[in-house]
Amino acid sequence: MQQIPSVDLRDFLSDNLARKQKFVNEIGKAYEEIGFVALKGHFLDDQLVGELYDEVRNFFNLPLETKAKYEIPGIGGQRGYVSFGKEHAKGRSAGDLKEFWHFGQYVSEGSKWEGEYPDNVIVEELPKFNEVGKKAYQMLEKTGVYVLRALALHIGLDEFYFDNYIKDGNSILRPIHYPPITDEPKDGAVRAAAHGDINLITLLMGAQGKGLQVQNHEGQWIDAIAQDDELMINVGDMLSRLTNNKLKSTIHQVVNPPRELWGTSRFSIPFFMHPVSDMKLDCLSQCIDENNPKLYEDITAGDFLNERLVELGLIKK
Repeated sequence: MQQIPSVDLRDFLSDNLARKQKFVNEIGKAYEEIGFVALKGHFLDDQLVGELYDEVRNFFNLPLETKAKYEIPGIGGQRGYVSFGKEHAKGRSAGDLKEFWHFGQYVSEGSKWEGEYPDNVIVEELPKFNEVGKKAYQMLEKTGVYVLRALALHIGLDEFYFDNYIKDGNSILRPIHYPPITDEPKDGAVRAAAHGDINLITLLMGAQGKGLQVQNHEGQWIDAIAQDDELMINVGDMLSRLTNNKLKSTIHQVVNPPRELWGTSRFSIPFFMHPVSDMKLDCLSQCIDENNPKLYEDITAGDFLNERLVELGLIKK
């Protein structure tokens, strides 16, 4: 496959069963063949998108010493600020050329998960930053619910199979700043080295220009560029594992721009949709047969996440 397919969530949300099935078929085929789609018809409106980017730029433009006070030790970067070069791809030592922020789950009152997650970090200097971040988080989460409902139908599960696992799940909204490149990057460092995502699905804002590349099944790198009204949504390793690799978690990267554009920043905002930590990621029986034997050992989402955060350098063994 040489380009990322485009789908429209409004097909799935319509009362027309044929349109709904069309969406299920299209997104299922795309995720089996390349693991990425560009999605129209999501729940983010233009005003919210504009406000979010304004607040994100305002934060990353703060002095380094101001940002640094929001880097919280001992939580593996799960909330607040993560400084430049701290994270690296699995299997690499060179840090990615990025800094980022994490908004986390807004747990429903009385939930058993209320005490499990670190608190969200409040930026005192920017009164709207946290409010706008929360709204965007909730609209992306709402979009992800419907994408997972479609995928549940595609793999032969009840439509609402994922709902209870993602309610109060350990999802993360990550505004990323790739600063201007001022010196020749060391050790082949790039803005985000080739990697697969950890989670169930990732909903990405900010793929409207060149930079994001996806590796297709022939091993070729293809540009993944969304239209202005599209999110880029991909399968993560948890969903790939659960479906015994029926739905593909695709390797992707963010490459450095041409040298003449080194002086420019790039912003992107992925929403990593995670389940609750006790969800079992055991390969589904619907995805195992004689031609597709079970590929993965049984594990919970929480244990899998912990393993990967160690591999990424965000927490120590």
